[in-house]
Amino acid sequence: MLTVSERLKAFWSGRHRRDGFLLGLAVGTFGVTFGVLAVSAGVSGLQAVLMSLLMFTGASQFAAVGVVSTGGDPMSALGAALLLAARNGAYALSMSEVMPSGRGSRLIAAQLIIDESTAMAEAQVKLEETREAFWVTGLSVFFFWNLGTLIGVLVGGVVGDPLTWGLDAAFPAGFLALLVPHLKDRNKRRAAATGAVVAAVTIPLLPAGFPVLLASLGAVAVARIESRK
Repeated sequence: MLTVSERLKAFWSGRHRRDGFLLGLAVGTFGVTFGVLAVSAGVSGLQAVLMSLLMFTGASQFAAVGVVSTGGDPMSALGAALLLAARNGAYALSMSEVMPSGRGSRLIAAQLIIDESTAMAEAQVKLEETREAFWVTGLSVFFFWNLGTLIGVLVGGVVGDPLTWGLDAAFPAGFLALLVPHLKDRNKRRAAATGAVVAAVTIPLLPAGFPVLLASLGAVAVARIESRK
């Protein structure tokens, strides 16, 4: 039987597992930002923690808190959050091979379909590594995001405005880091370019959230067409 140190060494030897864990650790800093922003916007600490546990989609949570902080009503906050979360449905289409067969396991997996877990899974070549990358990344992000939220809620009054620390720039930087490995494939470059064009054209024309949704749907559609070719 392997010792704990040997198990850890075996786990760390897989680059996709190591990167997934480190990505989850990095996302924890965004969770701290969310916790601080939520409290400063007037959201209770319990509500912020429950949002991270149950909603668990950073962009939607930030959108909801942004609406609340500007005086918007709860229904407007919910609408903005649901609009941004709709992209996860598009991600689910590409994660069909990763989904387990059991109903309970599928429910857990569905909760973990986010930007980071999908990107890490899609970057792998072998099916086994795809599944491992999805689960390791999804569970790591879930743990550290919720831990970060709790820390942000507890120390929100001490930290002050998180934007003064530059953490607002870390969020888009993280998405760019996830995108880079996919640009090695020609079909994925076309899908990314399509999404970027759709977003650039629709941002001045549509309310916040719609450009993100249309860009993700456009990228998925192009990726499907190219893969069939």
